Amino acid sequence: MRILLVEDHLQLAESVAQALKGAGWTVDVLHDGVAADLALSSEDYALAILDIGLPRLDGFAVLARLRDRGQTLPVLMLTARGEVKDRVHGLNLGADDYLAKPFELSELEARVKALLRRSVLGGEQLQRCGELVYDLGARRFTLAGEALTLTAREQAVLEAMIARLGRVMSKEQLAAQVFGLDEEASPDAIEIYIHRLRKKLEGHAVRIVTFRGLGYLLEAVEA
Repeated sequence: MRILLVEDHLQLAESVAQALKGAGWTVDVLHDGVAADLALSSEDYALAILDIGLPRLDGFAVLARLRDRGQTLPVLMLTARGEVKDRVHGLNLGADDYLAKPFELSELEARVKALLRRSVLGGEQLQRCGELVYDLGARRFTLAGEALTLTAREQAVLEAMIARLGRVMSKEQLAAQVFGLDEEASPDAIEIYIHRLRKKLEGHAVRIVTFRGLGYLLEAVEA
């Protein structure tokens, strides 16, 4: 799953990004509100982390524009402002959570997991597709009760697909979840990851189906 982090304090942004990437998420980092607004209007994110005190366009304005466009992705606000009125203002604009600086990276990661669990998995800790089970808290897949070993790219593809069960995902949509803004997004590379995942799922009651010209669908195989 792909996260947008918008923070103008470069050192803090780097620390947070590395922590989130280390936990397995694809992270784009931006440092001003105008760039964030453009990215949110054109890219596909599972969650946004917005600092309030951004240059050019503050976090409140970015959030307001996001919600005015009808976008429902969860937003976690970061701020040095601890006043109740600021928290209330952000929540009224449509923020889903609020974290005041300074904060522990472990708490940030826990809040990110909680927001994604509610928005992507409908509040459930586990998502199942046949013998395939995804534990969002542990960021781990099991297959028939055994840990499924995946590369970071394979994990990102499978996370995107299990979060959208019942929906066909195009190569472009999958690439948007796998590659960040600073990487060359290659839809053709998705075919390689799909091939590898099929080999790892082989012989189990779950499969990836190709819909020619449309994309791929993860589904359980009935006995």
